[in-house]
Amino acid sequence: MSEQIQLKLVDFSCYNLKPINLQLKAAETISISGESGSGKSLLLRAIADLIPHKGQCFFRGKEAHTFAPYQWRKQVAYLAAESQWWFDTVGEHFSQPLSEQTGLYLKHLGFELETLNWEVSRCSTGERQRLAIIRLLVNNPGVLLLDEPTANLDSDNAQQVEKSLLQYQQQTQCSIIWVAHNKKQIQRIAQRQFEIKNATLVELPGMETQT
Repeated sequence: MSEQIQLKLVDFSCYNLKPINLQLKAAETISISGESGSGKSLLLRAIADLIPHKGQCFFRGKEAHTFAPYQWRKQVAYLAAESQWWFDTVGEHFSQPLSEQTGLYLKHLGFELETLNWEVSRCSTGERQRLAIIRLLVNNPGVLLLDEPTANLDSDNAQQVEKSLLQYQQQTQCSIIWVAHNKKQIQRIAQRQFEIKNATLVELPGMETQT
């Protein structure tokens, strides 16, 4: 199976992280851990082309610069640890008319269609995070860059998010780079495990790669 996402000497050394080579196949999930400030979020933001960097990023064999920026970020989708909202209501952040899939995602993550009428300001941090995940998935990305997506969720909601993301992966064969620290979660979601140590991304032994 060919690589779905590929990084060649991606370098943003001004942020004290050494150049990175990395490949993910379709339907593969890797986890990235590391100390606070080691560069995990910066790496995801570089892949999403949200910060300056050197090197090359490819999606299904096509280099990032051949995409319009919005097209790249739609296919290689980044979820920040704290989601950002620009409009007053939840529904203003979703394309109209709503797809049937949007309603299903809402239901799977504990919401109703009425939720789209809510003021963003009334949503808890956990609700905003789950809604941001739905906002991401409705664009049908081929790569998910997830920065601790369940960190602000209780156990039940965290498990439901895991389930929904992995179901989406099964349906679409998307690749996932998942920043995580919980070892049990990493064992559940990842085929390969990486850690940023001494400004270097290293693969850790002991994970069985699924085929």
